[in-house]
Amino acid sequence: MLDRVFAPKSVAVVGASRDERAVGRMVLENIIGGGFEGRIYPVNPKADVVAGLPCHPSVSDLPETPDLCIVAVPAAAVPSVVDECARRGVPAIIIISAGFKEIGPDGARLERVVAEAARSGGVRLIGPNCLGVIVPSARLNASFARTMPPAGNVAFVSQSGALGTALLDQAASLGLGLSHFVSLGNKADVDEADLFFAWAADPAVGVVVAYVESVRDGPRFVEAARAVAEAKPLIVLKSGLSDAGARAVSSHTGSLAGSKHVYAAALRKAGAIQAASAQEMIDLARAFSSQPPPRSRGICIVTNAGGPAILATDAAERAGLDLAALSEPTVRALRDALPAAASVYNPVDVLGDAPPERYAAALETVAADPAVGAILAILTPQAMTDACGVASEVVAAARKHKVTAIASFMGGESVGEAIRVLDSGRIPSYPFPERAIAVLASMVARSTRRSAAKSTPPSFASDRATVRAAIDHARAARRRFITETSASRVLAAYGIAVPEGGVASDLDEALSIARRIGYPVVAKVASPDILHKSDIGGIATGIASDEDLRRAYERVLSNARARMPEARVWGVTVQRQIADGAEAIIGLSRDPVFGHVLMFGLGGIFVEVLRDVSFRLCPVSFEDAREMVAEIRGYPLLHGARGRAPSDVDAIVDAIVRVSALAQDFPEISELDVNPLIVLPKGHGAFAADVRIGIGE
Repeated sequence: MLDRVFAPKSVAVVGASRDERAVGRMVLENIIGGGFEGRIYPVNPKADVVAGLPCHPSVSDLPETPDLCIVAVPAAAVPSVVDECARRGVPAIIIISAGFKEIGPDGARLERVVAEAARSGGVRLIGPNCLGVIVPSARLNASFARTMPPAGNVAFVSQSGALGTALLDQAASLGLGLSHFVSLGNKADVDEADLFFAWAADPAVGVVVAYVESVRDGPRFVEAARAVAEAKPLIVLKSGLSDAGARAVSSHTGSLAGSKHVYAAALRKAGAIQAASAQEMIDLARAFSSQPPPRSRGICIVTNAGGPAILATDAAERAGLDLAALSEPTVRALRDALPAAASVYNPVDVLGDAPPERYAAALETVAADPAVGAILAILTPQAMTDACGVASEVVAAARKHKVTAIASFMGGESVGEAIRVLDSGRIPSYPFPERAIAVLASMVARSTRRSAAKSTPPSFASDRATVRAAIDHARAARRRFITETSASRVLAAYGIAVPEGGVASDLDEALSIARRIGYPVVAKVASPDILHKSDIGGIATGIASDEDLRRAYERVLSNARARMPEARVWGVTVQRQIADGAEAIIGLSRDPVFGHVLMFGLGGIFVEVLRDVSFRLCPVSFEDAREMVAEIRGYPLLHGARGRAPSDVDAIVDAIVRVSALAQDFPEISELDVNPLIVLPKGHGAFAADVRIGIGE
């Protein structure tokens, strides 16, 4: 029924007032002033005429059932209005009124009443506490924002009404055309996912932009975002991502997986583009709404100034963009067309005195080079510069060759008219080249992701009965964590290698285990209550003989009794020590919004101090897992350093995917840390040397 919101034939404003300062009156005047061609019905029991239109005492008294009702009455009166709309058969309502969950528990209870009334009556509801909806193509301004933006192909949804009004005004000043603007407010019913699903298939929408403060249903949000991102660019600005929001839990993964990492993983899984700021959100929207996708990763810079070109080149390198290697025919053509002092390699410097014709020759030449996927035209205003003429040539070259083209015309008033020429030609210009490069990097990244083959999480043969027994045993014993021995069996049940060993209840049994598996071994206190054994001296490594084991056995038990006297101790776990391997960590935590989140990083200082880790939402494919491993800063160490052999990256990837499969099969696993995962040289596998598994509901 969202089509009744975006393309209504009749609209009622409940709470339309004779007071020109009242919100209901402002909304009514915006609908009238915007040029809405449908039927408009003010509703107010205390007025006969409002804003020159006949006024009706109630929705029930209207001459027809309106497609859309906008409600702007005091919060206490909203439930009865919604109930009346439902009885009348109104399909959609926008509640502008405030005074709901944003004010506390009493408001939240009132909002639940309103939502239930709408749901039981089959009414779609936007709000409450929202700015409203604007559809420029329908000349519908059903909001209390004065600005009617130009019609275009950008659909913009904002959870914040205040930010929405500011960005609406900026969009209008930049000539950014909108297909829809929706302020969601408290999201009692309609949320971002509903809009994403609607806009994914809407041919009038070319780009979707969202400002998000919170997500109600993580999996549905990702599903809806993916539906959009597969069809058109989706740009998301998520606020509230500070480290202060990270949950304090006992696992490495949980403590590191703050909201910024989880949301980044969610948006990445959906294929969305995450904006770092409101400015970047608008920058990206301008480029994606006006430019074709880059033809390749290679960009070419055409400039009349060396300094800005160097800044752009540095920014491109930081962003991972390639400067296109111009072909020999292109270089020869540039050499023939440009002065001898000009640079005919990328960046192409046409010199400070360049007239429009010189820019045109350079732009025409590089645009025809197959290696050039996008062009950045930089201009600084010199005394002889015809900025408007250059702008016209940028527009002409982009149109002729259908190449991605953006500009950075640097300056103030002296380039103002030229920027308007670019705007009219749908070429976005940014005041500094670094902003332009950031936009190009996002455009290239989206094109690269879209051209890559879709990957599917694999399925594995597994021993689910062993996992179920371990979980049920822990629950029966009222333990939050599975015992280490059972946790090792769980991993083994999913094909993840664990070192040989066992739990010894006395020294003789420990010696027997060690002799069977062979020295060197590791000894660890076996206790359901001691989760971080190394913190209390409960682990001994490098045990090479019976005598070493006798000393280590007593030492780890003594340390456990001294440091945690209340802990239950079952004995000592003896395991074969895996030597000559790199240490890594694979973690899993369960986010309350998005579900299971995977983490990967190198062990030791890399995770403890540097926090050099990557995250993904489950489930993951082999391609996803390989990307996880490759994107950490310490990745080169896995390829061999200081004479060490390259590590078995394939084994890491396999282990990550198997942990993901385990989480999908057993959603009650709330956290898991494989720390360390000992990674042997290439071709020799990896072993989960220590594992902790926590369970919840």
